[in-house]
Amino acid sequence: MVALLLTAAGCGTDSDPAGSGTGTTGSAATVESGGQGAPPKAAAGSLTWEFEYIADFSGKLADVAVLAEDDIWAVGTENNGTANAHLLHYDGTQWKREPLPEALGTTDYPPLFEEVGEKALWLRPQTSAQRTGVNPWAQWDGTRWSAVPNPPPGKVRDFEAAGPDDIWALDGERTAQHWDGTSWTTTRLPYDASDLAVAGPDDVWAVGSRSTGPGTELGHGERYSQPASMHWDGTSWTSVETPQARFEEPIPPEPGASLGQVFALDSGEVRAYGMNTFNHGEVEDEPADEYIRLRWDGSKWVEQPPAPGGCTLRIPVGQDDEGLFLSGNWYLTDDGRCVKIKRHRLPLSTGARKGSNQSLWLEEIHRVPGTDDWLGAGHVQVNQSGDPFGAPVVVRLKRGG
Repeated sequence: MVALLLTAAGCGTDSDPAGSGTGTTGSAATVESGGQGAPPKAAAGSLTWEFEYIADFSGKLADVAVLAEDDIWAVGTENNGTANAHLLHYDGTQWKREPLPEALGTTDYPPLFEEVGEKALWLRPQTSAQRTGVNPWAQWDGTRWSAVPNPPPGKVRDFEAAGPDDIWALDGERTAQHWDGTSWTTTRLPYDASDLAVAGPDDVWAVGSRSTGPGTELGHGERYSQPASMHWDGTSWTSVETPQARFEEPIPPEPGASLGQVFALDSGEVRAYGMNTFNHGEVEDEPADEYIRLRWDGSKWVEQPPAPGGCTLRIPVGQDDEGLFLSGNWYLTDDGRCVKIKRHRLPLSTGARKGSNQSLWLEEIHRVPGTDDWLGAGHVQVNQSGDPFGAPVVVRLKRGG
């Protein structure tokens, strides 16, 4: 892949707090690595993000889709507003800037890619207003962009595709849409949901919160929302008993617990992640927020065993044959080792100074089909006196000896 492969001026060591970065749409999560330091010696099993491409504008890459080594797409946004969102395409020879497809509907925010099958790519708009009708989506067939004949109705909040004839989308907090290759079917969820995961055929999970039932009443009309999970078995959605969360007395003001992410491993194991929190700043001696980490053991939710080191509170964003990629640019191996993924510093030719503070933020990572290679896309945030900027980048994972 022709790109700006760089000789590192240095390599970062992590300094971000646990849980920094934000989750993403669908399968995406933001991951970060920052700091300064001397280039580390390559160690056995070491991992490093190496620059594959650096765009020539200040901003970031909001999403990436990897259909093949010679068919890679990214959504670029410039610092002067989301109205300047555009596409970048790599055809095996060069990266080329392209406008958003005419077939794409109105998008208030940068559009997102959804891979729905082998070399089948959809581009969906992001709008701020809830829509009741159908908003046009675009699709790439390997040659050109055209309109998706039957995009999901309404405003999609999460999208999961097991294949072109098995697609799930969250449309509203308690409504899910399913595409079977012919039509969309609307199903009602037992509780509010924020994330979906497809674990297998007729095996779909949704997580969120509930405001009724055990553990939700505090008295005097106050409520304590509780984590909720739901399962689709091919026929209907059913609620699944989920461990409750509760602070010790005195309970802080406006408490609430929920699950925000659900992740299905390749083995079919399902994991869920959330938070027990409250309205900070109203009382002294506040308790710490509590992280919720659950694993489905086949019959019930149980607490996940804690991961070591910097992986303790991280959330999975991808999986390969050797372990899990976690938020914050960490990697948890199948044998339980926690590895920080290193990264290079930008070359001085980009305008980044030697003393600048640089942090790598990745919006999405993807395996290159048919290979063991992984690509990520996002930006390097350069903080320096008088001239901070974001450098949009595509990175490729290099494994040490």
